[in-house]
Amino acid sequence: MRKVGLVGGISWVSTLDYYKFINEGVNRHLGGLNFAECLIYSLNFGKVQDKTWEGSFELLLNACKSLKTSGAEAIVLCANTAHLFADEIQPLIDLPIIHIGTETAKAVKKTEIRKVGLLGTIFTMEKDFYIKKFAEYGLEVLVPQNPDTRNYIQYTLKEELGRGLILKETKSRYIEITKELVAEGAEGIILGCTEIPMLIDQDDFDIPVFDTTKIHAKAIVDYIVS
Repeated sequence: MRKVGLVGGISWVSTLDYYKFINEGVNRHLGGLNFAECLIYSLNFGKVQDKTWEGSFELLLNACKSLKTSGAEAIVLCANTAHLFADEIQPLIDLPIIHIGTETAKAVKKTEIRKVGLLGTIFTMEKDFYIKKFAEYGLEVLVPQNPDTRNYIQYTLKEELGRGLILKETKSRYIEITKELVAEGAEGIILGCTEIPMLIDQDDFDIPVFDTTKIHAKAIVDYIVS
């Protein structure tokens, strides 16, 4: 069994899901009382917010270095937005980073879908670090065109879901936003923030929904037991 290092706390709410899904997955593979041997470096999300994601390179790099020193054989960044620096950090730590964007693109590629709608933080929706992974697999990504809509998603991720707060009216609005993406041609929806599945999931839609947390966790489990 391989040992992975998880950079969590971004937010702690979704880190709980990672820990649960990874351990459940390992146990399904190995049975008995076998569970994942892993390390968690839980960042203070307040520090990330103070520095902003764009200013958090050193925080993420130091967390990864600490996990490597502690014996991690691969690194997991437990947030889509944290992958903003994944390609820069990987050669500096000389460990594989199991990339959430790459794994999600692979999952979409296995279907007949070639155009997907993306919901995530401002950084995930507007910068290319995430979307370019899909382009490498010949996939087209649509994001909400209205800046106010993207800002609304950012606000609710930070001030509601990041605190574990689930509101009915927010769920209704997310469903409306998703329908707008479908009207623009999206054949499936990527829940591109690890907190979004707390609010909406496949049961809310009649088109394929890609839960990046679960997709990422499955890839991590495959690595651990490989």
